[in-house]
Parts: sequence; structure tokens; C-alpha cells
Amino acid sequence: MSRLVLVLGDQLSEGIAALKQADRAHDIVVMAEVADETSYVQHHPKKIALILAAMRKFSQHLQEDGWDVRYSQLDDTENTGSIPGELLRRADETGASEVIATEPGEWRLIEALQDMPLKLHMVEDDRFVASHDMFERWAKGRKSLRMEYFYREMRKRTGLLMDGEEPEGGKWNFDHDNRKPAPDEIDFGGPMQFTPDAVTEEVLDLVEARFGNSFGQLRPFHFATEPGQARRALTHFVKHALPEFGDYQDAMLDDNRFLYHSLLSAYMHIGLLDPLEVCQAVEEAYKNGDVPINAAEGFIRQIIGWREYVRGIYFREGPDYPRRNKLNQQRKLPPLYWGAETRMRCVGQAVRQTEEEAYAHHIQRLMVTGNFALLAGIDPFEVHEWYLRVYIDAFEWVEAPNTVGMSQFADGGIIASKPYISSGNYIHKMSDHCGQCHYRVKDKTGAQACPFNLLYWHFLDRHRERFSGNPRMGQMYATWDRMSEEKRRTVLSEAEDFLERMSAGETV
Repeated sequence: MSRLVLVLGDQLSEGIAALKQADRAHDIVVMAEVADETSYVQHHPKKIALILAAMRKFSQHLQEDGWDVRYSQLDDTENTGSIPGELLRRADETGASEVIATEPGEWRLIEALQDMPLKLHMVEDDRFVASHDMFERWAKGRKSLRMEYFYREMRKRTGLLMDGEEPEGGKWNFDHDNRKPAPDEIDFGGPMQFTPDAVTEEVLDLVEARFGNSFGQLRPFHFATEPGQARRALTHFVKHALPEFGDYQDAMLDDNRFLYHSLLSAYMHIGLLDPLEVCQAVEEAYKNGDVPINAAEGFIRQIIGWREYVRGIYFREGPDYPRRNKLNQQRKLPPLYWGAETRMRCVGQAVRQTEEEAYAHHIQRLMVTGNFALLAGIDPFEVHEWYLRVYIDAFEWVEAPNTVGMSQFADGGIIASKPYISSGNYIHKMSDHCGQCHYRVKDKTGAQACPFNLLYWHFLDRHRERFSGNPRMGQMYATWDRMSEEKRRTVLSEAEDFLERMSAGETV
């Protein structure tokens, strides 16, 4: 009896676990573009287009490799609209009663598959260095689950940037060298771009017709949609951008959206690139003397450190994790996150870039849009859904811990030892946004005071009971307490006025 082998849109790897357990001679691969997966949140059109185009090409590759593939396009008249529905339809069609599936990266879909009236054999996704059991063994008995210590285990396990038992260069982490503001000139033209072929153009037309009213600009579309293209993008990044990536990875510029960033994360997340293959290419460039240690280490840490770590957190914490709200922040996400006018240059630039590119780098997400949401007291679940919707590399296993834990501190400190908040000074240091802003970053109060300055102290004041005893935040409260009572009242009053106007829909 043949079995159905489910391959999801973010599992486009020849070596995916379900395919490794299947019999090409007898089993049937099921792939499906379904309404449920395109609409459980209203994804950015570029994200939908990337996944659908890559799925269609991978399906063709599997067929050419001898697999029997039953593929459902989004506009097929018999399409049931859900992954379980398509599996049941194919079971009726073929007589199969058993499904082999690689574990999805979202609890929502795991539970949907488990509820099917078909025998399900779900195998763990082994494209990661750390299995669930390995992460659990590492986490067991620890008072705090800090990424840095997990990362060291991953370095030892993979051998990446290791000199015997010691880290290459004598240190595990060179992050101190990776915090420079942008240089006067960027000598990198951006990530490699690809002209859409006939398959991709067909998908773009479909997405435009079905999702043309969604937040996000579909065209131009220049992403890789097959492994060969993704590898070329990797080679291009390593050769032309990686040497400067480390120094300037935290910088932001008005007129350069990519600086020295790779945009490879989406390719890794959907299966077009193997993460270890990426890390090995970076390590080789370092060993050949083409890139400095701080660039190689910083990039590898994002993959075998942070990427692996947040996946471990997501599955360890369980299905309720995205709805955590330990700070009880209840304010609604304001229209400025959907492109409404704002006088805050940094936020406006980040949102506009997100709308047009489906991309913003980690500091724009953490210290601009995320920082503002945290300071303003916005409901972290609404923030989570926004990030999940708008970024091309946002899949819940990686996005939720980054948002709920790292960005919004809504998990109460599982990931971060303190909230990642800052006044306008940090953004001024790391960008050129402030020079063209309506607000004045040096002003602490008054009509043109930077909102980040006002909201920073407002956040600390309203959460004093929780954070005043945090050893990493004592100096902040000491500074607040040294201000005159009159100044503190003015700051809080002006912050409240700003938040009320924002919530009322006024341009802020």
C-alpha cells in the first residue's frame, strides 16, 4: 500500500526527513498551495510569491527525479483550501491511508495534521544541528537559557571556527567589534537579484490577482526561487559583502536598505540553502584570508547560534508562546505600522522599506519598530502577527521567539535578561535618520522631543516594580531618580499625550 508523503512550502530540500523515509517506487508526494496557508495571516505578497514559485519548481524537480507528485495549485477548482483537506483528497484518490510528514515549524499546523483521520507518521525536521532532545538536554536544570552558552555548544558540535577545543581567534564572540555606524560609502551594490522566469511570472500574476490588496509591494520581484540561484546569492554575498558585514551589521541608512546584509535567511528557512553549507562557505572565506574573524564569527553565530536557539525555545515553550504578555501591554498596533504617515523618520523608513522589500535587517526590527512597540505598550500578540505577516523570512518557529521574547520581553525574560529598549540616542548613533527627522533627538521634552526619549522613561516608570531590581537596569533608574520631580512629571505628561494622540489615529 502506498503512503502519502507531505512536503510543505518551507521544506523544499531533497534531503527532507519525510522524503528520506519514503519509497520512491511506491509512495506518493503531496504538495499543495492552499488558501489556509496564504491567509491565516495576511502575508506579504512577495513572501507568498517566493514560496509558491519555489514549490512549483521543487515539485518539477521531484517529478524529474522519479517521484509520483500530486500537486495542487492555488486556483485548482478541486483544491480543498487546507493541507489536511488536500491529504484527505489524495488519500481518496489513491487509496492511501498513511501519511509521512516532516514536522512543521508551527504548532498550528502540527495540531491540524494530528487531528486528521489518517495514520500520521511525523518525523522531526533534521535540517537543524540541535534536535529537540538535544536542546532539552542542554536546557535542563539551567536557571537561565542564554543563547551565548548554547552557541558555544553548537560551535563544538559542528567544529565551525574551532581550533581544536578552543575557539578560532581566542574568543567565542567578537560582537564588540560589530557595532560601528555606517561608513561614508557602501561599496556593495546589494544582494544578488534574479529576473523572474516563466514559472515565477505565472505565480506573480496569480498573487497579484489574489492578494493585490495586501500590505506589501509585489513587484519588482528579484528573489531566488531555486537552489542554484540561492547558492549564487550566497557566493555573491561571501565575496562582495561579508568582509564588511561584521563591522556594519547594526548600521542603518536612509538611502541604502541593504548595506552589507545577505538576505539569505528566507532561502535557508524554506530549504533552498542548507544552513551548514552557508556556514561552511563563510568559514572557508575566513580560512582563506578573505574575511576577518569578526565578520565570519558574527554571521555564523546568527545561524548555528541564534537560529538554532530560537527554534529550541519555540518548541520547548509550547503552542501558547506567541500569546505570552508578561508585561500586560494592551495598546492596539497603530496605523503607522501599515504605512500611515508618521513624523518619526526611523519608523517611517523601516515600515516603508518593509512594505516595498518584505525585508528589514535585525536592528531595524529590534531597535526601531520593535523598540517603539515595546516602549509604547503595544499588545505583543499584535506585534507578533505584524512581523509574521510582513517579512519574507518570517515563519513562526523563528519569528515568535524573536518578537515575543527578544523584542517585546513578553515571555518575562526566557530569552532576554532585560528589555531591549533605548532612547533616540541609540538610533542617532547607528543611523542617519535623525538628521532628516521632524523631531529633534537631542530634545528630551517639548513639542519636538524625540518620542523615543519620552517613551523610554515612560516605560521605565510604569514597569518600575518589575525592573528596578534588575542589575542591568539599575543605572537607568538611578538616572531617572536624579531628575527633578518637575522634569519627571513633564516627561510622563508629554509621553501620555503622545500615546493618546497616536491611539486616536493622529499623525505622530
